[in-house]
Amino acid sequence: MKWNGWGYNDSKFIFNKKGQAEFTGKRYRLGGMVLPTFKEWIEKTFGASLEHKTTSRASLNVNDVPPSIVNEEFLQDLRATNISYSQDAEDRVFRAHGHCLHEIFVLREGMFKRIPDIVVWPVCHEDVVKIVELACKHNLCIIPFGGGTSVSSALECPEEEKRTIVSLDTSQMNRILWIDEKNLTACVEAGIVGQDLEKQLAESGFCTGHEPDSMEFSSLGGWVATRASGMKKNIYGNIEDLVIHIKMVTPRGIVEKNCQVPRMSTGPDIHHFIMGSEGTLGVVTEVTIKIRPVPEYQKYGSVVFPNFERGVACLREVAKQRCAPASIRLVDNAQFQFGHALKPQVASIFTSFLDGLKKFYITKFKGFDPNILCVATLLFEGDREKVLQHEKQVYDIATKFGGLAAGEDNGQRGYMLTFVIAYLRDLGLDYYVIGESFETSVPWDRVLDLCRNVKERIVRECKEKGVQFAPLSTCRVTQTYDAGACVYFYFAFNYRGISDPIHVYEQIERAAREEILANGGSLSHHHGVGKLRKRWMKESISDVGLGMLRSVKEYVDPNNIFGNKNLL
Repeated sequence: MKWNGWGYNDSKFIFNKKGQAEFTGKRYRLGGMVLPTFKEWIEKTFGASLEHKTTSRASLNVNDVPPSIVNEEFLQDLRATNISYSQDAEDRVFRAHGHCLHEIFVLREGMFKRIPDIVVWPVCHEDVVKIVELACKHNLCIIPFGGGTSVSSALECPEEEKRTIVSLDTSQMNRILWIDEKNLTACVEAGIVGQDLEKQLAESGFCTGHEPDSMEFSSLGGWVATRASGMKKNIYGNIEDLVIHIKMVTPRGIVEKNCQVPRMSTGPDIHHFIMGSEGTLGVVTEVTIKIRPVPEYQKYGSVVFPNFERGVACLREVAKQRCAPASIRLVDNAQFQFGHALKPQVASIFTSFLDGLKKFYITKFKGFDPNILCVATLLFEGDREKVLQHEKQVYDIATKFGGLAAGEDNGQRGYMLTFVIAYLRDLGLDYYVIGESFETSVPWDRVLDLCRNVKERIVRECKEKGVQFAPLSTCRVTQTYDAGACVYFYFAFNYRGISDPIHVYEQIERAAREEILANGGSLSHHHGVGKLRKRWMKESISDVGLGMLRSVKEYVDPNNIFGNKNLL
């Protein structure tokens, strides 16, 4: 894993000696491929130049790392448990952050003022119980750590925390404890990461179907703690739809239900105190989750629409008829252009000729404006015959809104690009381009207004804050519901000439969030609140609602052992 960027060390976007962009490594389909138009796109979009390059620190300087402040009595008791721990600078820094832009910027340029003092690696539920008991005995602060993919500042250590901070890394709690084929459930330790969970379940012929963009690195416990959503939620559901039972260790003891049943009417659901609690109440150790047989058949697809309005109307109708495929995502024109810039060099003249024919048919024969059109990518899963029927139903609806089928290859490529786009931020930072994503959910009748107003607000704020080059401000609709949709925004800008780019970026992001709330959007759809968005919690859930959360916190954790200061 990279110590100061996203993902694997061997996977990254680079500009080769010829000045062409390419993606390194063999982990992804894009690996080893040249992207002939990407350089032109980044120069045109951001005014960036390969001649203007920044350099980040090549490695961690341990002399910059704040010294470990550890309670010696705690350390002595911890050694007696035989639980693995570390006070190594690299181990501590790696778990001091998530993947917010400002966190990565700090790693490239300097060092955090406060980081965990010690990292512990429990291997089972009982180990977590011991660690929490010791933390209570010695009055320490615990910050749970799963996959480290947070984009809400949830993992940052409060600077004012004077107690020993323990990073409780759940990565060694990564086993499937049992699979119940009769009831289609599995009990899994919370530290397992998404891709490993799916791989291990597949060996027995099952899957969860939960595929967040970060599934290569994010953990099951993290999904529960943030109320996560996946790309295939239309079939499999969000995390709250998948969870049957949760075991969580708190300073008051263990929270769990007395049985593992599909539904209970026993007052408010205690699972909903746990899901979305973001490490403020305790540590999730085990989760019983619904599983499904691995789908017999999988088919990708794509549809091109003359404009974003038609595309949104189509997705609304698909949701209304409750016939959404496993995944249906609509990108606006700016993201379409972005995706096109990431298209690898064609392998043959024949392929190039076919691409040209498709473009001619859509833009000349059908009259679609390439500067306005947008694209939806589709993924169907299930029984082969039902998939083909389902596919026809969705394409018939698309046709009514002026949509044209654009092929399986484009659909699959668009879906797979999800996993490599996060690597682009590291390349951008090398050339004075900073960018980030954020999301919201919104009622259907406000989708178009919200998308337009937020993008316009970003452009306006950039201009007012002295950004010299026009920003990229773009969005996509990623998940659909009966009553609304999730909208995911990307924005980025060239920060050359700005003395404090992160401060400017944070001001713009804050303004964008204010615009979302003003247009009827939610504070978050699946990224969570953390410390980044908690200023809006009272506005989002009411003063009384916030008081209810505080009351739960005060009862479960009266001494603030889980003191990451998220949410509240």
